Amino acid sequence: MVDEVRRTWERVLGAVRAPARTRGERSAGGSRIFGGGKAAEGRGSRGGRRHNLFEAAAAYVSACAEDDQDGIEEAAGWVSPEALSFGVNELACRAVIALARERDESPRAVARALLGLPAA
Repeated sequence: MVDEVRRTWERVLGAVRAPARTRGERSAGGSRIFGGGKAAEGRGSRGGRRHNLFEAAAAYVSACAEDDQDGIEEAAGWVSPEALSFGVNELACRAVIALARERDESPRAVARALLGLPAA
């Protein structure tokens, strides 16, 4: 089951990363939600590059799954805590939906199974 979740997670990350970069690059000033603008200036650590909330969420959750404390701290510094929370929530929703479609089950059933809860 863990391998199935990992494969689904990798597909979701691939789907999220490409559109997220495109949005961030198109935006001249950026928005606070997508990690641009004055609120996020200087937050990026790689050569002054700014990160959007979807990149931060993907990196943060991946680091959590791998128990990589340095990665967690780095990703958490890319955007505001509120933006990171929103991104992690959006990523969780997309992952559950993708896995539910793959399994032909309801998102509720998949979410409960992933958390080890009994079927409702």
